[in-house]
Amino acid sequence: MSASSSSGGGGTNSGPCGACKFLRRKCLAGCIFAPHFDSEQGAAVFAVVHKVFGASNVAKLLLHIPDHKRLDAVLTICFEAQARLRDPVYGCVGNIFALQQQV
Repeated sequence: MSASSSSGGGGTNSGPCGACKFLRRKCLAGCIFAPHFDSEQGAAVFAVVHKVFGASNVAKLLLHIPDHKRLDAVLTICFEAQARLRDPVYGCVGNIFALQQQV
């Protein structure tokens, strides 16, 4: 459940990034997802993110975040999406509550 920080597409010869591969669209040079979702494992990770948040919402969110903070945002979005699939009501708050109970 981790996003990649390598560029897996964005119009290069290596093919589309994982997000564009999942969405079945051409990966353009300025693809907002390419630096974070590689072409090998990124499609599976992005599928979870897309199911929970939607590609358009994530793209809009990433456009409003400075470049140097986008990786942290993508990792957080991926973690929250995984948590939402496991626990649709509480999401990552359920994880925090479980950890508090352990302490």
